[in-house]
Amino acid sequence: MSADATSRSTSATISPNILRYLTAVTDELGADLRPALAGVGLDEQMLQSADLRVSYRQGSEVIHCALQLTGSDDLGLRVGARQHPTAWGLMGFALMAAGTLRDAVETGVRFQNLSGAMVVWSAGQADAGFTLWADQPDPVVDAGVGTFLVQEAFASVVTVTRHALGAEFRPRQVDFTFAAPDPAPYTELFGCPVRFSADRNGLVFPAAWVRTEMPGRDPVTFASLTTLLDEQLASRRTRQDLLEVLEISIAQSLPDVPTFAEQARKHATGERTLRRRLAECGTTYEALVDGVRRERVELLLRRPDVTLTDIARQAGFSDVRALRRAIRRWHDMTAVELRETVHHS
Repeated sequence: MSADATSRSTSATISPNILRYLTAVTDELGADLRPALAGVGLDEQMLQSADLRVSYRQGSEVIHCALQLTGSDDLGLRVGARQHPTAWGLMGFALMAAGTLRDAVETGVRFQNLSGAMVVWSAGQADAGFTLWADQPDPVVDAGVGTFLVQEAFASVVTVTRHALGAEFRPRQVDFTFAAPDPAPYTELFGCPVRFSADRNGLVFPAAWVRTEMPGRDPVTFASLTTLLDEQLASRRTRQDLLEVLEISIAQSLPDVPTFAEQARKHATGERTLRRRLAECGTTYEALVDGVRRERVELLLRRPDVTLTDIARQAGFSDVRALRRAIRRWHDMTAVELRETVHHS
């Protein structure tokens, strides 16, 4: 039985689990991540809220800053290795109550949008055995962030599995698409063969472990928790639909941007209600506009025949200078540097 990868756009909102652990790890490494959090509108107190949702872009920007501050090539491994099933909320308890390890993995894939994952999970039988794949949600401009996300993803899966089944758990094999770094931290954490420059990021479970019963298995509790998770997922999809509708409206209007009042009228709701609904999604209308413009700019930069003047006009900027400032804010690099980066991504 395989699970299809769940699509996730850069506008999707996630729980702040990764950022909480990332802040703790960077503290231990002597780096202060709080200014970076403040730069995307977050702080430590906000990260403690179970209801908080942060955008993929906010998460990516904080991770990018953490990588620069620490200079750590294995930062994602460190963050993933700190995690515990209870950090995943109801889903963590559902995994503990599942029948077998395979049931737990497939449940995690099914409810991945509730876990705070920033990769797209899928699982199924492959030639190497039962495999959990971690794909990027979209082309990642910053290769360092992409590497971090996959490191964290597989490290957290192995760590949580060991919490549940015992420290002796070892994957059969772990594959990464990025080039080989210092292999020592990977070998130490995973305790199995690790391949780099692979075709796809994948973690293969040994057959005997796949069939292992979860120590906390409880069919009644599992059924009850998955019912609650289904309800949460339905509510989350409703909120995500709102973001996607607004993003499409903004994208179709560029280079002009509808005012917030115009959007409220278009969707037959009051401005206060619409603003509250966006706050529940962990974002604002201004952030959505910024995200749509950013995606348009990154797309146009892939076309060498399009000038910066053309890009500024098509993305709704007043002039090239405003475009350059936005690119610097988004990526901490010049427009020329970003263009070169996206051409090689």
